[in-house]
Amino acid sequence: MTGSSSGAGPARAARDGSGRWWTAMRWAVPVLAGLALYLLPQPEGVKPGGWAVLAVFVATVLGLILQPMPLGAVALTGLTVIMVTGILEPAVALSGFAEPTIWLIVAAFFISVAFTKTGLGRRIALLFVAVLGRRSLGLAYGVALTDLVLAPATPSNTARSGGVVYPIIASLSEQAGSRPHDGTRRRLGAYLTITAISVNTITSAMFATAMAANPLAQKFAGELGIEISWLDWAVAASVPGLLALAVIPALLYRIYPPQLRDTPDAPAQARARLAEAGPMSREEKIMAGVFVLLLLLWSLGSQLWGLPATVSAFVGVTVLLVTGVLTWGDLERERSAWTTLTWFAVLVMMAGQLQKLGVIGWFSQTITGATGGMRWEAAFVLLTVVYFVSHYAFASNTAHVAAMYGAFLTAAVATGAPPVMSALVLGFIGSLYGGLTHYASGPAPVLFGGGYVTLAEWWRLGAVVAVANVAVWMAAGAAWFKILGAW
Repeated sequence: MTGSSSGAGPARAARDGSGRWWTAMRWAVPVLAGLALYLLPQPEGVKPGGWAVLAVFVATVLGLILQPMPLGAVALTGLTVIMVTGILEPAVALSGFAEPTIWLIVAAFFISVAFTKTGLGRRIALLFVAVLGRRSLGLAYGVALTDLVLAPATPSNTARSGGVVYPIIASLSEQAGSRPHDGTRRRLGAYLTITAISVNTITSAMFATAMAANPLAQKFAGELGIEISWLDWAVAASVPGLLALAVIPALLYRIYPPQLRDTPDAPAQARARLAEAGPMSREEKIMAGVFVLLLLLWSLGSQLWGLPATVSAFVGVTVLLVTGVLTWGDLERERSAWTTLTWFAVLVMMAGQLQKLGVIGWFSQTITGATGGMRWEAAFVLLTVVYFVSHYAFASNTAHVAAMYGAFLTAAVATGAPPVMSALVLGFIGSLYGGLTHYASGPAPVLFGGGYVTLAEWWRLGAVVAVANVAVWMAAGAAWFKILGAW
């Protein structure tokens, strides 16, 4: 026993030493990267404080990747640094917590709790299993088709993904014995989650009304004399979009497969459980009514009654509270919602300040100026790739489109690229990069907050899907645009 103990001591010490070294590195990399960037000369055109915000933003993003502390703690640290150093006034630094999109995400988490608590999510999941449940791949295509059907009438991709798709995924995973934190996440939940964000970026790109930033891109294009109607957008996106929806779930099934693949008995079991469940309960009926109400409000509320998507979401949450379907305790216990509120609000604030303080404008001018003298084909490919990759610095599709779409479209047209094609492709990209990171778009933190996919997996798979999407949309899109006469 003495020998065993003496051998375990050095081994444990080595493990502890290695752990301390890795912890130190996870702190050192963000801090040193932020300091190094801060010490570089501030470019002309960047307003005072802009370069410092960029330094803290980069350090915070690296901290979120390496996680020397939990996500919320890392974000609060970055927020504190910005306030203590006087880079931004507290009122400005805390403004991200007043961002409506952030609270839409929080409300989506609460709605998903009601889906699970009432059992309606389980009932919907069983219906999916009964129809498509013989294989996990079939369930993934069911998620894709659900998103596609809802997309044209749901301008908020966050509401669509967080309020509709995510609860179904959670219930399907639970039914399959796949949970986030007990070692079973890869059984089914992880695959469905990463598929959901990937297909959401595709469906968001397919219709001008499927994502909030798409009408903004239409507006910017119109200001340059390039008119794109709703039908123009849908027709142009139809072929590459449908092809991408067919390819991406199968690609993820191959490179990130669920442990549970074939479930031949699942449909019969699902039908049996539906029979055992019997008629819908009062709570399920209320939840179903709220669900339909939310779809109506998200689809038509802003046009008919001037209700933003966030207000509509809180209408649904309030109805659930008043009717007793949810309690305040349910909301308090939803830790993922409050954690997501913290880190996403900080990132959205920083990204907004980078735009206001001229950092994004400087970046756009630098990149677009590099295309001088190139053939339009090569210049256009370069611009689209740079525009896509630059989304790593953004926590919002809308912010990215608002900051850079006009500049990149202007540069593309200046190189000789066909105007309509340029406007459409850059418009599509404004949705397609929404799955690059766990903060890249509104749906991303909702799905990431479910806990099924790790941070490293999300970033790796986000890059792989991005490459696949660019290949499909560039190749199929170019051929389809040629048929349509767009170039």
